[in-house]
Amino acid sequence: MSLLRSLRVFLVARTGSHPVRSPGPGTDLLSLQLSCAPAGSLLRQSPQPRHTFHAGPRLSASASSKELLMKLRRKTGYSFVNCKKALETCGGDLKQAEIWLHKEAQKEGWSKAAKLQGRKTKEGLIGLLQEGNTTVLVEVNCETDFVSRNLKFQQLVQQVALGTMMHCQTLKDQPSTYSKGFLNSSELSGLPAGPDREGSLKDQLALAIGKLGENMILKRAAWVKVPSGFYVGSYVHGAMQSPSLHNLALGKYGALVICETSEQKTNLEDVGRRLGQHVVGMAPLSVGSLDDEPGGEAETKMLSQPYLLDPSITLGQYVQPQGVSVVDFVRFECGEGEEAAETE
Repeated sequence: MSLLRSLRVFLVARTGSHPVRSPGPGTDLLSLQLSCAPAGSLLRQSPQPRHTFHAGPRLSASASSKELLMKLRRKTGYSFVNCKKALETCGGDLKQAEIWLHKEAQKEGWSKAAKLQGRKTKEGLIGLLQEGNTTVLVEVNCETDFVSRNLKFQQLVQQVALGTMMHCQTLKDQPSTYSKGFLNSSELSGLPAGPDREGSLKDQLALAIGKLGENMILKRAAWVKVPSGFYVGSYVHGAMQSPSLHNLALGKYGALVICETSEQKTNLEDVGRRLGQHVVGMAPLSVGSLDDEPGGEAETKMLSQPYLLDPSITLGQYVQPQGVSVVDFVRFECGEGEEAAETE
């Protein structure tokens, strides 16, 4: 019994618990261990479930809430987690949740854009859009060809082309002749994004950078407006159609060729496409005239160059019987240097 008394004194001093009753006859060792267990040891043996912290009011799991969540995802394209957080933060208000998502994405996009600034952007796409008597050519650059094939990047090029088209449509027409203009990177970035988008094209650029994680720039744009009696031929090399706009072509090279014609011919579209192919392939620096002799310095003049599709004749010799006169052109090559861009 002296041994049990010693054990009892030891346990009281160790745990601060009430005195342990002496085991009676038939008490097994396990019962003795449980009765003498230090306070809190059983809690350690049965861990409690952890609780997740939720910022803002918790969104209920009702059918209507799930429907709101799916609707927000379809409309914005953001992840399930982000859409759920947006609805919780905005108390289930769909419109406010959409605004909140765009603001958060904008913050993230600007942050990434600042970090990636300065990285080379030699890849990208040329976008060509025609509506009525107006045609625009835009260039948007990124770091890799992989991103240039991404749908979100192509949608950015589409948005830039639409923004440029809207800008052109606000300009006054020249009643008797064609008008042509260029926008550099900063001018292009400042254009409004369009009726269905908030902010400027620069804001859309930041959003795309945030989503795709590469440096990108809105390189440049060109536009042409023509009155009756003129026609704009166009060509995009390696063209692929925009996913949502049938009249937007995307590729690595693009050209616009402005022609004057006395009558509306049925083959103008085909002639314009062939002229655009020539400009893309032969990269002339000026139009020249039909009187220019081939060779020498004339090799950079469009009309005296060997015709791309039939080098046995000059382009001027191809154009003359078509009943059109080439008066101007624009050529974009994706990723070309600033020196070439200034020459344009």
